[in-house]
Amino acid sequence: MPVYIHAPEEEAPWSMGAASQWWLHHSLTALDQSLRAIKSRLLILKGPAQRALSDLIQTTGATAVHWNRSYEPATIARDTEIKATLRETGIEVDSHIGNVLLEPWTIRNGSGEPFRVFTPFWRACQRTLSTVPAPLPAPRSIAQAKKTPVGVPIADLQLLPTRDWAQGFSSMWTPGEHGALTRFEQFLDEAVNHYAGERNRPDHAGTSGLAPHLHFGELSPRQVLAHTMHITGESSQIKDTGAETFLREIGWREFAHHVLFAFPHTTDQPLDQKFRPFEWRQEPTALGAWQRGQTGIPIVDAGMRELWHTGWMHNRVRMIVASFLTKNLGISWLEGARWFYDTLVDADLAANSLGWQWAAGCGADAAPYYRIFNPILQAERFDPQRDYLRRWVPELAALPDAWIHQPFRAPPMILAEVGLQLGKHYPHPVVDLAASRDRALATWQRLRTPADPLDAAQAAPRRAKGKRAPSKK
Repeated sequence: MPVYIHAPEEEAPWSMGAASQWWLHHSLTALDQSLRAIKSRLLILKGPAQRALSDLIQTTGATAVHWNRSYEPATIARDTEIKATLRETGIEVDSHIGNVLLEPWTIRNGSGEPFRVFTPFWRACQRTLSTVPAPLPAPRSIAQAKKTPVGVPIADLQLLPTRDWAQGFSSMWTPGEHGALTRFEQFLDEAVNHYAGERNRPDHAGTSGLAPHLHFGELSPRQVLAHTMHITGESSQIKDTGAETFLREIGWREFAHHVLFAFPHTTDQPLDQKFRPFEWRQEPTALGAWQRGQTGIPIVDAGMRELWHTGWMHNRVRMIVASFLTKNLGISWLEGARWFYDTLVDADLAANSLGWQWAAGCGADAAPYYRIFNPILQAERFDPQRDYLRRWVPELAALPDAWIHQPFRAPPMILAEVGLQLGKHYPHPVVDLAASRDRALATWQRLRTPADPLDAAQAAPRRAKGKRAPSKK
């Protein structure tokens, strides 16, 4: 009997955000429809999970319960308790690996400790990928239980927003297994060969868009592995450099779960403990401008508006907006993590925590704090035709390419020619980029310990290139 138990309070303090709830509603609907096609159905119950399972077992006479493991701190504690309680009553309970390729506790460094750096972690994973079993085919039928409770309608979970802010989601996403497989097949047919270069271009459709499907279990990493690699005997070979780069991004997803499992406190506290007393600024006005895409920095605003309207943001732009929040505005990475967790359809606690701590310089394999993205240079490099800016910041669309990414530096005559008045049609920057960069470096300098290898004189001239986004694959 396929069962979903809705118990968001058991995931606190990181209960599912609003965008994820939208996805979950449609994902459950799609799952129920696919089950009905093989003469089964999805039973939906409300939590607490322990009570719901116990009542269900008593009603149906079930003798076994199975689920795929979750690796978030709150769900680990809940599932461990449920497993122990049910086994005490004689119920067979088995949890399985389904959300990752390799169990987080099986990959360790030479000292037997969890990895904190991605490259050696992924190298260790690659040595065992050939042992990952191939995915099984979907069942053709599921035997019906003799006694089947009615359950609750999906609508009773009240997952959809009461105010239709998610109207842009449906045009971009198709939750469910069918939507996942369609998107994956299209990616393998069209984009994967150029993925290594195109994944950094927000103006192009060069990424897979599979993160929400992976998070909700509509597509498994095992399926991704099997379709992305040639299997020859006991050895596995990557198809090409695009596929290799793509699979490496799946490796980052594995790494995020590895880090969260080993260091569960990193959902709310920095992995690098010297950042605990860091002088984060309290700037509610600036934070609100960042959330609304009204900072006056076009590439930042484009990303934040894309997030609000689609529930997603391009990988490269996630790095830019995260650097801007934590370095230029000096606002805590936790504020960014909470906003992303509420507004991303692919909000994943492990990836979200890892990515934001990477951006802030306080996590695993983190970019050094002194590495600060220049949003103007990033826009010039990765949105060279300014198509991304013109799509998401249309009030600037008439500006020439030389000024659309920095309208605050445009000559008055240029602004007048296109009828653009800063402060009226588009905001002035909420912060001076150069001055805020200097302030961030000074704050970092006060935090440094004598063991830190780089002094402020070395840090000052550096420019950020970056390697990793907060949460998107």
